[in-house]
Amino acid sequence: MSAAPTRAPESGATGVFSKSRAAIAAKTLRTDRWWVPPLITVLGLAVFVIYATVRSFQRDYYWVNDYHYLTPFYSPCLSDSCVPGSSHFGTPIPKLPSWIPLGFLVLPFLLLFRLTCYYYRKAYYRSVWFSPPACAVAEPHAKYTGETKLPLIIQNAHRYFFYAACVIAVINTYDAALTFHAKDGGFGMGLGSLIITVNVLLLWAYTLSCHSCRHIAGGRLKHFSQHPVRYRFWTVVSKLNTRHMQLAWTTLATLMLTDLYVALVAAGKLSDLRFIG
Repeated sequence: MSAAPTRAPESGATGVFSKSRAAIAAKTLRTDRWWVPPLITVLGLAVFVIYATVRSFQRDYYWVNDYHYLTPFYSPCLSDSCVPGSSHFGTPIPKLPSWIPLGFLVLPFLLLFRLTCYYYRKAYYRSVWFSPPACAVAEPHAKYTGETKLPLIIQNAHRYFFYAACVIAVINTYDAALTFHAKDGGFGMGLGSLIITVNVLLLWAYTLSCHSCRHIAGGRLKHFSQHPVRYRFWTVVSKLNTRHMQLAWTTLATLMLTDLYVALVAAGKLSDLRFIG
């Protein structure tokens, strides 16, 4: 086997091209299809980003008045631009121009919560920034500064976005409770009620499985025996934390599915399957 080609170290480089690293010119010596996972990740993220962006700006088919179905992309709807009935907390905000999404108050916090999530950092660092794209594959960046400068220093605020996500999850829970509504009033339940409720439960699971939540539950405790309630909460969160990656992807899918179902029912393309009322 011939030796791998070498390269000259770059001046001032701090990554794999620094003087202290092996001077191998090849991007990687791996022969497997290491590029498949990053490709699948970037395609999956792209599908959600495109879908969510289009739907957030569409301003149509987000509310089913008969059964009180509200898509999570528009919750809470607090503007006079919202269709009647969809504003569960009033309309303290006047009409908005078309280039501002009706859910503009919460969408940035949800986006930042996901962007700063420990799992998503790994996902898009590898698939989008190639930092690195895979194990034993050289990244194209000559320098590495970590999360000490803009924009990556914002990652350190993940805990605060977690607090915001919890508040939004409470709002989504209230929205889900309102879906158990019959067309003529009173209690009712349809397929949309179940879809929205399952989506909310999974959103709670993803939010509470966050690494920051685990640290809040059990961090800085020297003796779990002296804090049985926090210890119990920590054990539950820890079990959820082992499924954080799966929940991260599952909730992206359920968000799109929930929004699509509400949109189809609101547009009259699909009739809600009713179980009660």
